[in-house]
Amino acid sequence: MTDRPGPGPEADADGDLEILLELIRDTRGFDFTGYKRPSLTRRIRKRMQEVGAGSFSDYARMLEAEPDEFTALFNTILINVTELLRDADAWRYLEREVLPHLRAEGRQIRVWSAGCSTGEEAYTLAVLLASVLGDERYQESVKIYATDADDDALRQARAARFPLRSLVDAFGEDRAEACFERNDVGYALRPDLRRAIVFGRHDLVQDPPISRVDLLVCRNTLMYFNADVQRKVLANFHFALNDDGCLFLGRSEALVTRTNLFLAVDPGRHVFRKHPQAPSVRPPLPPPPPADPADTRRQARNLLEAAYDSWAPAQFAVDTAGTVVASNRQARTVLGIGLAQVGRPLRDLEVSYRPVELRGPIEQALAHRRPVTLSEVEHRQPTGETVYFDVVVLPVERAGALLGATATFVDVTAARQLRQELERSQRELEIAYEELQSTVEELETTNEELHSTNEELETTNEELHSTNEELETMNEELQSTNEELETLNTELRRRTSELDEANQFLESVLGSLHAGVAVLDTDLMVRAWNAQAQELWGLRPDEVVGHSFLNLDIGLPVGELRQPVWAALSGAEEKARLVVKAVNRRGREIACVVVIAPMNGEGRVGGAVVMMEDGSDDSFRE
Repeated sequence: MTDRPGPGPEADADGDLEILLELIRDTRGFDFTGYKRPSLTRRIRKRMQEVGAGSFSDYARMLEAEPDEFTALFNTILINVTELLRDADAWRYLEREVLPHLRAEGRQIRVWSAGCSTGEEAYTLAVLLASVLGDERYQESVKIYATDADDDALRQARAARFPLRSLVDAFGEDRAEACFERNDVGYALRPDLRRAIVFGRHDLVQDPPISRVDLLVCRNTLMYFNADVQRKVLANFHFALNDDGCLFLGRSEALVTRTNLFLAVDPGRHVFRKHPQAPSVRPPLPPPPPADPADTRRQARNLLEAAYDSWAPAQFAVDTAGTVVASNRQARTVLGIGLAQVGRPLRDLEVSYRPVELRGPIEQALAHRRPVTLSEVEHRQPTGETVYFDVVVLPVERAGALLGATATFVDVTAARQLRQELERSQRELEIAYEELQSTVEELETTNEELHSTNEELETTNEELHSTNEELETMNEELQSTNEELETLNTELRRRTSELDEANQFLESVLGSLHAGVAVLDTDLMVRAWNAQAQELWGLRPDEVVGHSFLNLDIGLPVGELRQPVWAALSGAEEKARLVVKAVNRRGREIACVVVIAPMNGEGRVGGAVVMMEDGSDDSFRE
């Protein structure tokens, strides 16, 4: 049981919650105001409880004082739950009925995976499209745009690696081996297929949609938004799709059936087609009024000045007399040439000799009217960091008249580091080549040993012939054994029937218990989940069975149960009883009494039984 203070009464004030959401939107650009309030409030409260914030206003002050807390909050709110070929029946329908219609030659196929999380759906699309279209057509025409609002999830998606078991379970062994390649950390999508996928940050509520899309996949993302925001996002999806485009939603999203923007292709699998006669959701903008020529020239001049000032390399200009006449923003920051230095002779300024002597190169460029370059000039910044510049001095002429010169400082620090890395890699390559030659010599010696081994194998082959005759005799004995096994099989079927009856009896016992019960195996995977647990936390057995108990998001702080559960599994404790703060399926804070007991059998612990019951009373709330 934790002694951290949970969200107090002030956290329930709607005004404080809205102020917190506005702070997040204004400081980090994440607009959660369109999210459903019950689930959003519960996710924020969970994070507040973890850091000990007593109210929304207290947590807002914590975010302002500790900017790194934003990342932890976003990871709590943005639930990244996805997997390869999730809801396989719907994906197979998409592969069988929708994707083959994208085969038209000469047509580019644009696919948008919105709310892609860690990228599993984008990789699923790539595998299915490559299988339906063929590698050549896929590489020529397919482009998959995978977007999400969570930068951390996108970083994971770009570097996604998968274990072979999950690929085989999702796509089958043949397709997994054809589309994925092994590397040091797992299996990655083949590079020629991966090039078609573009991952990028996109907020479905605030950012404009990607256009001219043939297939739009947005699964189990809209369910986090309220009805108004869902309608806005669906209107953007209608705009994004081509006239014959398809929309593929998740099992939890059904609002599209209550709009007139889409026609149901298969409502059970949530596949829809754009309604071509629906009213336009993005009317064309009126043409701009004719511009005044004087305003146009003034705007062009302002744009030119702004472009020069914001140019990335530091640059300043001097006239033929050696007077500084202009400097951009980067020159003011890096070289210290501010407005006070403009109009002064270059020889009076520190930049004329530090980080490099410039007066001679400028005079040379003006005299010969050709560029002068100084490579890898070292400059130590006030922060102590050392950077390197290529300094390029260019004469400035107009209509044949010499006006002055510019000095541009191009940052080549990264290029210098890359060159050093290349040199080191070349040295390592030479060493590796020498080691390879040594390995070749060892292989020649091994080859001679293999010849000798081959002779021994021939002798062994003769012995195997003799063994084969013995095996034939054993085969007759095995036939007799097989008859005995058939008798045993009959006995096993009888025992299986008895086991089914015992399972039905166990389910009746679990259903009659007053407390919620979760039965865990030794890997903490849920094996049984009774009706009282469903009533307490709102999750059905098919939603939790087969999942890790410690990964369940049910309002119960399962992290606090990790130690006592492992203690029960190890046999260190016969039974553990805890009282923890939790939030039931109705969003009410309760004092949950948790009893954890080992499940013993045949002299060893085969799992654990977790019993959960609402034990709230007035004294606990105080």
